[in-house]
Amino acid sequence: MPSWKELKRFCEKDGWELYKTTDHYYYRKTMPDGTFKHTRVSMGTGEIKGNLWQVILKRQLQVTYEYFNKLPNNKEN
Repeated sequence: MPSWKELKRFCEKDGWELYKTTDHYYYRKTMPDGTFKHTRVSMGTGEIKGNLWQVILKRQLQVTYEYFNKLPNNKEN
């Protein structure tokens, strides 16, 4: 499972806009049809647990795991 740091890096590299920072980072991405996708990234460390990761990937990011991993430098060395 990816870490919160990897999710934040994905948002930054995939063109998501950081629009609010509180105890989480809040990102949104404007789609070509004018709609928005939203996600919230924890400032905590560690891995995103299984079911939560699946929800983020499918409902918020709306991308495949392969696409998530395809962006350059998304996986930690």
